[in-house]
Amino acid sequence: MKRWIWQKDNYPNFIYDEKKLLPIIEKVSAKQGELIAFTSLLNNENLKERQFEALSNEVINTSAIEGEKLKRDSVRASIGRKLGIENLETYKSDIYTDGIVEILIDANTNYNQSLELEKIYGWHNSIFPTGYSGINKINVAKFRDIDEMKVVSGAIGQEQTHYIAPPREQLDKEISQYLEWFNSEKTSLIKAAIAHLWFLIIHPMDDGNGRIARAITDLVLSKIEQSEFSKLYSISTTIFKHRKEYYKTLDLTTGYYIKDNKGLDITLWIIWFLEALYESLCDAKKSLLHIIDKTNFWDKHRDSNLNARQIKVLNKILDKGAENFEGGLNKRKYEAIAKTTSATASRDIKDLIKKGCIKQTLGTKGRNVSYFIEI
Repeated sequence: MKRWIWQKDNYPNFIYDEKKLLPIIEKVSAKQGELIAFTSLLNNENLKERQFEALSNEVINTSAIEGEKLKRDSVRASIGRKLGIENLETYKSDIYTDGIVEILIDANTNYNQSLELEKIYGWHNSIFPTGYSGINKINVAKFRDIDEMKVVSGAIGQEQTHYIAPPREQLDKEISQYLEWFNSEKTSLIKAAIAHLWFLIIHPMDDGNGRIARAITDLVLSKIEQSEFSKLYSISTTIFKHRKEYYKTLDLTTGYYIKDNKGLDITLWIIWFLEALYESLCDAKKSLLHIIDKTNFWDKHRDSNLNARQIKVLNKILDKGAENFEGGLNKRKYEAIAKTTSATASRDIKDLIKKGCIKQTLGTKGRNVSYFIEI
C-alpha cells in the first residue's frame, strides 16, 4: 500500500479545494492589510519595538517546537548586537542563538533572492554550528545518509511511527523539484503553506527540518509584506501554542491516517496553516495596541518624576496589556515585581495614586485592595 504522500500517484502535484480556502484567504489578507494600516499610528521607535519582540518570539518558539529552549535574554542580546542596539549588550548570547537569529533575519530581509540549496545548507550550519544535535553527531550542510528517515514519538521500545520520508536516493531529485517550484511559483499565502509542508515531506536533513521549513515560510510571508528585518507577528509562537494540532494535521496530510492512494489533497493542512497565521496577526494587533497604550501613558506621565521601581512595575503591566494583568495590581505583586519591602511598596503605590498613574479598583478594599493603570 502507498501509505505516504510522496508514494502517491502524481506526487508532487498537490491538490486543494479553492472554494474552501477562499474565505480564510480573504480573512487573512484583510487582517494583513489592517495590521499594515495600523502601523501608521506608530512612530518608528514603537514599530521597531514590535518588530524586535516579534522576531524574539519567532526565534524562541521555532526552537521550542523542537524541544530546544533558548533564553530570552540571550535571544534579545543576539538580535540587539545584529541590529546595533547597544543597550542590550549587557546580556550574552551564544552560537546556537546567534545561528537562529541569523537565519530569520536573512529570511526577513533577503526574500527577493532565489532560494538555493547553498542557502538551505547555510541555514542548517547555523542551526548546528558544532556538528552535533544534542550528543549526536549529524550531517551538517548536506543531506542525511539515513535511508529510512522516520518521524516517531513515544518512549524507547514503544515508539509510534508517524511518517517515513523519501529514501536518500530520491533527495537530489526531490529538492531539485522543490527549488524549481519555489523559485517560479508566484508569491502567495498558499505558496507559504505548501512550501512549509513540502519541505517537511522531503525531510532532507538529519535534524532541523522543521526550523528550516518555518524559515522558508518566513521568507514567503516577508516577501508578501515587504518586511525590513522582521514581520510584526510570529507564526511559530502560534504553532508552538497549538503544536499538538500542528503535528496531528501533518499526520493527517502526509499519510499516517490515509488508507488509500488519493492522498494528495492538502486542503486540511492549508486551512490549518492559514488559521494559525490569522491568529498570529490578531495577536500582533493586540500587542500593537499595548504599545500605543504604553506610549500614550508615558507621554502623559513624562514629568511625573517616578522612581525606578515604579517605572519597572508600570512597564510590566503595560507590556502585558493592562486588561490582561490578571487580578490587577496589589501590594504583594508590587513587592514581587519591584523586589522591594512591604513598606516601600506601600509608599510607592500611594505616590502612584497621588500622581494619577493608578486608581483603586472599585469594590476592593483592605487586604483585597487592587489597582489598575489609568490610561
